[in-house]
Amino acid sequence: MGEVIEGVYLSTTLDLEAMYAPYFAAHADEVRLRKPEDIDDPEQVRFALAWLPAANAFAPYPNLRLASSIAAGVDSIVNCPSLPKDAVVARIRDENQADFMAGFAAWHVVWHHRNMGHHIRHEARQEWSRLGIDAFIPPRECTVGILGFGMMGQAIARAVMGMGFQVAAGVRSMPDHPVAGVEYHAGEHSAYDVAAVSDILVNVLPLTRQTRGLLDARFFAAMKKGAALIQLGRGEHLVERDLVAALDAGHVRSASLDVFEREPLPPEHPFWRDERVLVTPHQACECSPTKTAEQVSEAALAVVRGETPRTAVDRASGY
Repeated sequence: MGEVIEGVYLSTTLDLEAMYAPYFAAHADEVRLRKPEDIDDPEQVRFALAWLPAANAFAPYPNLRLASSIAAGVDSIVNCPSLPKDAVVARIRDENQADFMAGFAAWHVVWHHRNMGHHIRHEARQEWSRLGIDAFIPPRECTVGILGFGMMGQAIARAVMGMGFQVAAGVRSMPDHPVAGVEYHAGEHSAYDVAAVSDILVNVLPLTRQTRGLLDARFFAAMKKGAALIQLGRGEHLVERDLVAALDAGHVRSASLDVFEREPLPPEHPFWRDERVLVTPHQACECSPTKTAEQVSEAALAVVRGETPRTAVDRASGY
């Protein structure tokens, strides 16, 4: 048995030890994770499991080689000012997470496509209120746009195409192996091109310098009038006041929001009381804790051997 690799839990919002310690127990002969206050010698720490770490979270650990997220997103880690410049950043890759995301997104697509908000509001008032026949658009005549076409986006595409919807996807460049039936829009302005043809727009982009604040007044103006937004990416993608203005103007019909710039969403936030907005608490999908423990342990072993983990991300691009 080799030396056990020391790690630390770092989060400002979650008790990572309570969440993951039972699953890392299966890897106790390889890695050991503890809270910062329980670390005896910070110089022995080689890796961190992190989620929304504090700005100075990594500073006490001069020999840190790896910082792993608990999910697919790594933006709060790569943007942390105390992250060592030579540390590897890793994510979790979980096919089950993509399936969870696809089901969640597909449910919201149907919610907006079938105007379910109308029925929920009238049910609360015990009112029998049928929609006019012009409210029924066949799925094959309804385009679902997807921003972010990696594992998550492709899973969403397969789910909604299975229900008959058309799919348009925004990508940086045309893929070598395109998904059959998907209308691709490539290039610098691909997000706006997708917005212009979408009746329902799903965002699952990673958060980068280029995508921060993407969903703003200019973007909403590019969307089809009366389109719906499903925001499942990162809270920082959305300029909230611009969405409210687009809803008030009737240009955006309705929205589903699972992520927010400030989480938890404060009770006084107007989104809670806006009938046009469906709020969920950043839980579109979750990674398996078993897979998280497996992949983080594997990544820690890899970096100590001087290898690049298979779950490593490009720190410059943020994914």
